[in-house]
Amino acid sequence: MTTLDVAWIRSQFPALAQEVNGHPVAFLDGPGGTQLPKTVIRAMTNYLITSNANLHGAFATSRQTEEVVAKAREAIADFLGCDRDEVVFGANMTTLTFAISRSIGRELQAGDEIVVTSLDHDANVAPWLALAERGVQVRTVELHRNDCTLDLTHLEQQITERTKLVAIGYASNAVGTINDVANVVRLAHAVGALAFVDAVHYAPHSPINVRSLDCDFLTCSAYKFFGPHVGILYGKRHHLTQLHPYKLRPAPEEIPCRWETGTQNHEGLAGLIAAIDYLAELGRRVSANAITRRDALTAAMAAIQTDERALSEYLIPALQQIPGISIFGITNPSRFAWRTPTVAMRLDGYTPYELADVLGDRGIYTWNGNFYAINLTQRLGVEASGGFLRIGFVHYNTLEEAHRLVQTLHQLAVRPLASTR
Repeated sequence: MTTLDVAWIRSQFPALAQEVNGHPVAFLDGPGGTQLPKTVIRAMTNYLITSNANLHGAFATSRQTEEVVAKAREAIADFLGCDRDEVVFGANMTTLTFAISRSIGRELQAGDEIVVTSLDHDANVAPWLALAERGVQVRTVELHRNDCTLDLTHLEQQITERTKLVAIGYASNAVGTINDVANVVRLAHAVGALAFVDAVHYAPHSPINVRSLDCDFLTCSAYKFFGPHVGILYGKRHHLTQLHPYKLRPAPEEIPCRWETGTQNHEGLAGLIAAIDYLAELGRRVSANAITRRDALTAAMAAIQTDERALSEYLIPALQQIPGISIFGITNPSRFAWRTPTVAMRLDGYTPYELADVLGDRGIYTWNGNFYAINLTQRLGVEASGGFLRIGFVHYNTLEEAHRLVQTLHQLAVRPLASTR
């Protein structure tokens, strides 16, 4: 099945050795935040011991921190395929999106339009809805409920000559759907609109090249691709220069610093460098032709994409054989190139919370709820009853863990809830 050395990969993640109630822990909670390689943990600890300081001081630890920030920009620029002055750091994707949306809102007028989707995390919806106070009209693209894919015909109808920005998720954090983002970017640019891409869920699963994608802005979060809590915003240099940020008066005017409010998470940036270098090392292990770090990162993410697709090809058909299960999203194997190994489901006889609780007692960690994709859960009619159970695999998960999940759900499907305790 795999093109990856899963034994080596798992040896890099100390958390994977945990047990609960006598069961080995299977971390199937990746979309909510991945576990960290030991090199990331070591880098953050080492920073706090040897270099902990604020920027622009006339002493060694401050200069070392400035070097950490510079290296973090270089690392994430290699990951995204952009230049380092096009990378903005922040607390998280949500905070960065609110910041940039307020600045874009300064340029908009009553009657201008923004397009969002019913598939997205609310962090790529609510910041744009907030611009309604300026008279901006927000249009929402509907979805096909049978497979949780966007209605592309409806999307094209929502983009008009008044559209100023289209906000789209690269992949759904709730049901795993991968959107045809390149096409959406082209449609936005055809009417002179900006394209804002939320790649938080996509980033751990597939390569990203913002140059070929040609999006104007793209966000992701290191916490979702094996790093610490650091939010990342890519913006084309022209936009970061021309837009006006909300910032303190003494803060720098040059990009990208003018967009970074307050003191950044410096130990997190040290961890971010190590997370990128972990992925690059993985890439060198799968490709002898990976010369640059960008080459190695692309090789790693392509191998992860291939490996995870094979896992989906086992998992989803196996889940469909369990009595009483409903799966939300793409289930046709011929279309698995358009989904991540993130599965939203419900099981008759259990609320999503009850099911997550029982699985957690058995060492299988999953998430329950709406995952902030509230437009989606409302449209699918599951918001009031607890949303979904979400199963989220990443590259350190194994086929054996998938077998164990399926077997456990089989057992739970044929027993009353009271007998599972």
